[in-house]
Amino acid sequence: MGTVGLSFGSASSGQGFDVASTVTQIQASEQAIESPWKNQMTALQAQDTVLSSLGSDLATLTTNLQALTDFSGVFSEKQGASSNIDLLSLTSASVNASAGSHTIVIDSLAQTSSQVSSAVADPNDSLSGSVTIQGHIFNVDSADNDTTLATLASAINSAGIGVSANVITDSNGSRLSLVSGTSGAAGQITVSASLSGVSSGPISFAVGQDGKDASLTVDGVAITSSSNTVTNAIAGVTFQLLGSSPGTPVQVQITNDNTDIATTVGKFVSAYNAVINDISGQEKNDSTGKAEPLYGNPTLALIQSQITGSLFTGAASGAINNITQLGIGLNDDGTLTLNTDTLNSALNSNFADVTGFLQNSGSFGQSLAASLNNLGTQAPNGAVFLAQQQNSAEEKALNTNISNEDALLAAQKTQLTDELNTANQILQSIPSQLNQVNEIYSAITGYNKNPNG
Repeated sequence: MGTVGLSFGSASSGQGFDVASTVTQIQASEQAIESPWKNQMTALQAQDTVLSSLGSDLATLTTNLQALTDFSGVFSEKQGASSNIDLLSLTSASVNASAGSHTIVIDSLAQTSSQVSSAVADPNDSLSGSVTIQGHIFNVDSADNDTTLATLASAINSAGIGVSANVITDSNGSRLSLVSGTSGAAGQITVSASLSGVSSGPISFAVGQDGKDASLTVDGVAITSSSNTVTNAIAGVTFQLLGSSPGTPVQVQITNDNTDIATTVGKFVSAYNAVINDISGQEKNDSTGKAEPLYGNPTLALIQSQITGSLFTGAASGAINNITQLGIGLNDDGTLTLNTDTLNSALNSNFADVTGFLQNSGSFGQSLAASLNNLGTQAPNGAVFLAQQQNSAEEKALNTNISNEDALLAAQKTQLTDELNTANQILQSIPSQLNQVNEIYSAITGYNKNPNG
């Protein structure tokens, strides 16, 4: 502990001294012990910030690479087009679809069966009799004045017989409309009725539309479909029949989604560059001349070595054996560039080989993915994770040291304050004690030092 000088003038002045200021001076050298700990804590926290950003960018890179290496990812996406959108509209092409061209001729569309009753002038007319729909009998009690077309429709809908009923009203009156819930020939409605209205008389039913299957040929093979939405004609492809024109071929083209693939490769390149920039940004001094938080850190060197080394590893797939054939070039600063024209050319000429170069076992894509799994924030072996764990342990130890020192200083401050307050009181009481001594001396000797006394 350093020497602290007390300034209180003459010992007999009663001036005393500033206890709080004196305690602060005494503890200053003790508090200096914490300075290197706090400086080290600040440095570690600065490293944590960089490691967190690097870990986030590595996670983004992993995600973007996974979109390319996943069997159900962007390479499985398909898109399609119809040569005649008045006759056929392509709805979707799933991962199970294969690129290629198909010829479809639509001979007839599918129809949904329907029947409609004769017109009833008064929609509130009470009904009597019965109607049988799909073998289900609906009896109407003539004594029930509440039985109308609307209540009969409600009963049919509640019966769950696969037929929907509605009341349609126009200038000629109201009718009960029956529509099958199943399209095509399998949904044909059968109706027999002995139904009448109190004021409108007998009510009959007529076929509105027969249930029919669609008829078409796909690549010369004749097929039928109960619905105009066809899902089983071309594997992985769903299309909608919008019109029929026997003898008129419609071309359906299924292609790989090169545009989406190029976009995803571009995201991968950008994510890779973000990681490289994170690393290179630490290999210098900041604007004040101070080294960046992770300057010379071995974790950065490991990450850079692993991911740059992975760019040129992995087994070839047919005609594709390196990333430059995908239009990916390596710059002098370690970042990548993408030439989309080169990529599109490779996709158009060697799509399967490009896919294999990213997805086959031991391929470039799989090798880079394996490297990334050991570099990020993944527990328990990710390089960034381990660096963060080490920093956390050091920060915990430093916080313990600082807390212990703070507790010691607090106890010392209390003790010093008490002791110095006592000493200060003694100093401040000296003039009074000297005055008492003078008074006693005067009383004994008769001598009074105060001429006016």
